[in-house]
Amino acid sequence: MRVLRGRHSVDIRGQAPTLRFGSAPTPFRSHGDPVTHRPPALLTRLSRRLSVAAALVLVASATAAVTAAPAQAAVACDVTYNANSWTSSPGQGGFTANISLKNTGDPITSWTLAFDFPTSGQKYTPSGWGANWSQSGTRVTATNMPWNGTLATGATTSIGFNGTWTGSNPNPTSFSVNGTSCGGANTPPSVSLTSPTAGQTFTAPATVAIAANASDSDGSVSKVDFYQGSTLLGSDTSAPYSYSWTGVAAGSYSITARATDNGGATTTSAPVGITVSQNTGPSLVVSPASVSVPEGGDANVTVKLSQAPSSNVTVTTARTSGDSDLSVSAGASRTFTPSNWNTAQNVTLSAAQDSDTTSGTAVFRVSATGYTAVNVTATEADDDVGGDNEYVQRFVELYNEIHDPANGYFSPEGVPYHSIETFMVEAPDHGHETTSEAYSYYLWLEAVYGQVTGDWSKFNDAWASMEKYIIPSSADQPTNSFYTPSKPATYAPESNDISDYPSQLDTGVSVGQDPLANELKSAYGTGDIYGMHWLLDVDNTYGFGHCGDGTTRPAYINTYQRGPEESVFETIPQPSCDTFAFGGPNGYLDLFTKDASYAKQWKYTNAPDADARAVQAAYWAQTWAKAQGKESQISASVGKAAKMGDYLRYAMYDKYFKKPGCTSTSCAAGTGKDASNYLLSWYYAWGGATDSSAGWAWRIGSSHNHSGYQNPLAAWALSNVTELKPKSSSAVTDWSTSLTRQLQFYGWLQSAEGAIAGGATNSWEGHYATPPSGLPKFHGLTYDWQPVYHDPPSNQWFGFQAWTMERVAELYYASGNADAKALLDKWVGWAMDNTTINADGSYQIPSTLRWTGQPVGDFSANSGMPPANPGLHVTIADYTNDVGVAGAYAKALMYYAAKANDTDARDMAKALLDGVWQHRDAEGVSVPETKTDYSRIDDPVYVPDGWTGEMPNGDPINSDSTFISIRSFYEDDPAWPEVSAYLNGTGPAPVFNYHRFWAQVDVAVALAEYGRLFP
Repeated sequence: MRVLRGRHSVDIRGQAPTLRFGSAPTPFRSHGDPVTHRPPALLTRLSRRLSVAAALVLVASATAAVTAAPAQAAVACDVTYNANSWTSSPGQGGFTANISLKNTGDPITSWTLAFDFPTSGQKYTPSGWGANWSQSGTRVTATNMPWNGTLATGATTSIGFNGTWTGSNPNPTSFSVNGTSCGGANTPPSVSLTSPTAGQTFTAPATVAIAANASDSDGSVSKVDFYQGSTLLGSDTSAPYSYSWTGVAAGSYSITARATDNGGATTTSAPVGITVSQNTGPSLVVSPASVSVPEGGDANVTVKLSQAPSSNVTVTTARTSGDSDLSVSAGASRTFTPSNWNTAQNVTLSAAQDSDTTSGTAVFRVSATGYTAVNVTATEADDDVGGDNEYVQRFVELYNEIHDPANGYFSPEGVPYHSIETFMVEAPDHGHETTSEAYSYYLWLEAVYGQVTGDWSKFNDAWASMEKYIIPSSADQPTNSFYTPSKPATYAPESNDISDYPSQLDTGVSVGQDPLANELKSAYGTGDIYGMHWLLDVDNTYGFGHCGDGTTRPAYINTYQRGPEESVFETIPQPSCDTFAFGGPNGYLDLFTKDASYAKQWKYTNAPDADARAVQAAYWAQTWAKAQGKESQISASVGKAAKMGDYLRYAMYDKYFKKPGCTSTSCAAGTGKDASNYLLSWYYAWGGATDSSAGWAWRIGSSHNHSGYQNPLAAWALSNVTELKPKSSSAVTDWSTSLTRQLQFYGWLQSAEGAIAGGATNSWEGHYATPPSGLPKFHGLTYDWQPVYHDPPSNQWFGFQAWTMERVAELYYASGNADAKALLDKWVGWAMDNTTINADGSYQIPSTLRWTGQPVGDFSANSGMPPANPGLHVTIADYTNDVGVAGAYAKALMYYAAKANDTDARDMAKALLDGVWQHRDAEGVSVPETKTDYSRIDDPVYVPDGWTGEMPNGDPINSDSTFISIRSFYEDDPAWPEVSAYLNGTGPAPVFNYHRFWAQVDVAVALAEYGRLFP
């Protein structure tokens, strides 16, 4: 998984889901590759290929003849021309034309398409695809490429180009192929759903009235099909277009309408999501069940009825217990009629302004005669918490903004989004996805809230949400009982070249034994894995749904699969439970791994840094709750953190459980703990068959170790804090060893200046290749300055420095570890020397790093620290004012300062936090970001020739696919016009203010901790 931190792209996670084909478990690994931060493309206009429904088919084939003269092919063709136009200044602009060519005559082996622009102001730029393009006067000519010249009868090819216009931009009206006129240009129809409305709720068994408006500008609409997900519900051939869907069971559904015109062109409407609830009789529908009310402000709760009443119903809301500062200020009585029963009405709760420092709570009862009452818990977000401590008060202010429903940091289910903005292409390729990283930050936020307020219910709620939505349940990993620890997976090589995928499975390469499975099963009585999957489609934007049902949200998904060069702009999203409901005949599996046959399967990838951060948050929660005498309130959640740490040890192992020092596929397989390197690698993954009778499951680790993923604080807590010690017999010893090994790893990678270099691998190039000569080794692992991903280099982002050294600083603060202090003494000096605090409070911190040299030599001692590295150097290419990184960096400085009594580090941490606070807005903290990397929105996505399939919304997947063509929903995003203008060369690089969840929390936690450490 990758996350673009501010203006820098960072790969946070190589996904390693494994696939199963045939009869043996087969892991295929995805390398997490960075979301790339690249300069603008060389071409000023990039082709944006849209999916076009109709096509012109050209065919010329020789027919048998008995005469001496050669037979001539009968050419006949149809054309669909679709132009996406925009205005750059009055009277002029640009456009992208997409042409679908369908051959309705004899087969042909080459073709030339010709047409005339209606005006002289229309110009080909030049920038086109699928053909060789040229223009003379108004005449435009396209000749076939080598790969699409042969068109059989009925065959279609899609081509297109970018252009500019002055005056106007009408569509061409006539086309010819090989000199023969084609059918007229066919503009696809338009269609939109008018019923139901987005978010509408029904009660099972429901009757859902579906209706759509559809029209065709150059013909007529022949039919409108209505779909639930990918299931056809019914059709209508005449306006008004409608369908009555009856007997609908409880569940979440996504409705679309697909219009077809008389020329065969189709258009699919934007989806509308609805919910059908179980029919438990007439009931009150109240949302949310708990709400945070800012002191001196208010918050709304919505109320409606579950079904139409026979007469008017009066609903009242009143406080029944709790803090009297919380009250109903509006809507204490709301009336619902047989006609407005399904229209939500607001009940406004308010919190009085007072001088106490207690975040009070109260229970409000929503009731009506004949209905079961519903309780709502309201919590006062007290702005007096922290007394006169300015930094704790800032924490409370930011905490309240993160939890304000109007700001949109959480989904209706309470899942934290990656960002409140939707148009975001980073590690997640959509802002309303979420990551295990976001969940770990959610835990950290609520741990600090408990420290500040003494209320630990929010921490428990966060853990419960994580367990419900992003830790796969037993039902989500149903065949773990068939896992064989002696044969964990089947080898499939990784490659630096995406075009080498799908990767061939190879049963001839030995794999080691899994030494953890039996121990974990003995400790917890189950074969299931207790770890987070890294990526959720929270809103079911793609439409995979839960295990292929197309509707249930949130949905487990994955993206990265194909080596260190695969950018997010080159990924193909796929469901984590692949039932072949979407994609091609084998779902998405045969895009990544090659085998003779394919089986339906589930597969998950864990991001070790996120799980370790969850343990880190639990350590602080335990420490603070114990100091308050409230540790019993969170003991269950802390126990689950220890359990998560137990399973996290899978990240200590080579991908195929081979021994460290592997430099060929024939290297020694591990027989137990001898395959552990005791570092936190880039991922671990597990999977198996969806069919319980199939009888197989697999697990893998990762061979790649990045300095930015280490968490010595978590290792120390899991091996030293009683409440966090895992149950498994060898877990405490493993984590104790890991603590030493991680600190050694930092020392081995510390540059002469103080920054920490990239990492090390046990599988060069991902297929156990022989590393270049002269590279030093760390406990058998080969030095790699850019481990895991290369586009951009994985260790060029300063954020990894701040994240990982903050954990070292927490370890030093909590335990006084001398090796941690020595690392920090050097790192803090380097970082502070390269940080600028200006007179006006603004700041600049390092951003992009460059590396030269390498560690001094091999290191394999089990104790002691490596020698210094006079030949390993870092330079800083540019600087940033990124708010999230600044928050993490400030924490590293403040923990170090508090333990070492370093006033300079303390004062710089304060200055950074004050500088970040200057970037306040209504939703939190943010700075403008110029997104030049969005020049890649139209990048081709590699799909092997001949492979075809569809995304759930109908977007085609084939060798012509681009990032945007398989994510056409982005064209309906409010940010699209600005991005589109940039793509087409008519506008500057877009500038957005993003509100990433992790960044807000990093700042919030830093504020509270500064207030605690330096009261």
